[in-house]
Amino acid sequence: MKEEPVLTPPVYPDFEHAYLDVLGHLVDGSEYRNAPRGNAARERIGLSFQIADPRARLPYLAERKVNPVWHFAEALWYLAGRNDVEMLAYYAPHVRQFSRDGRTMGGSAYGSRMFNPPTDDGTSPFEQVLELLRTEQDSKRGLLPIFTADELAVADNPDMSCVVALHLLVREGRLHMVCYMRANDCDRGLLSDTFSFTMIQEFAAVQLGLELGTYTHHIGSAHVGERDVPRIRRVISEAELRTPRRRFPFPKMPAGTSSSTVADLLARGAAAYGAGPVDAGGDRDPGLRPVLAAGAAAV
Repeated sequence: MKEEPVLTPPVYPDFEHAYLDVLGHLVDGSEYRNAPRGNAARERIGLSFQIADPRARLPYLAERKVNPVWHFAEALWYLAGRNDVEMLAYYAPHVRQFSRDGRTMGGSAYGSRMFNPPTDDGTSPFEQVLELLRTEQDSKRGLLPIFTADELAVADNPDMSCVVALHLLVREGRLHMVCYMRANDCDRGLLSDTFSFTMIQEFAAVQLGLELGTYTHHIGSAHVGERDVPRIRRVISEAELRTPRRRFPFPKMPAGTSSSTVADLLARGAAAYGAGPVDAGGDRDPGLRPVLAAGAAAV
């Protein structure tokens, strides 16, 4: 009997399951070992997965510590359409090295390209897509371009966009998102990207009054750094040995959440930025704690 070809991405119930499979695939099944710009890596070309529940957007693994405060801050930074270094550097000082002028971010300021109008009297691409989906729900045109050709013209660009575009699709009362990545560090960047993009997906679903659909992630160059391989193996080993699996369900984003909610949260937390950076383990969050506390019922 002829075996049917697999032409669609594997579907996972949550991000953690997808993350673990992606890591294992790259560590033990990489196609290439290379070192672009001196960074030794293991790589596969053309990797994809789909998450059935985009709200389940974080892994809970002791060997792979994550900083939820950073993830919320970055998602809010995108949703506010910001490109300043100041806010991000408060939570992750190392991002300053990716700014060409020390004040603004370039390619990685994804939100500034989606949530800001291209002209002073225009409408943002995000609002244009929402309006399209309100009037033509089965549309295939709800694309939010992020990568721009002029990024290629910058020699030794320290901050070229890893994201090509986000694609919003309404089908049978649910809002689905497809993400197209130029490249993804699947141990590091994939965590932040999936968290933020599923937050943007849910934010869009709330604006449209729709249920949340699936999240699909396509990567051109999927890779992990050679320096991270020992930790990745510990993460995979932990997941194989632990029982039972821990679950911390995310609540739904409230129906009243809007761009004003985002602005209000940022305004409430801005006064705390001078309190010092959040440490790598996420144990302190003096800047965003008042933001999250004030907005717990909003976002």
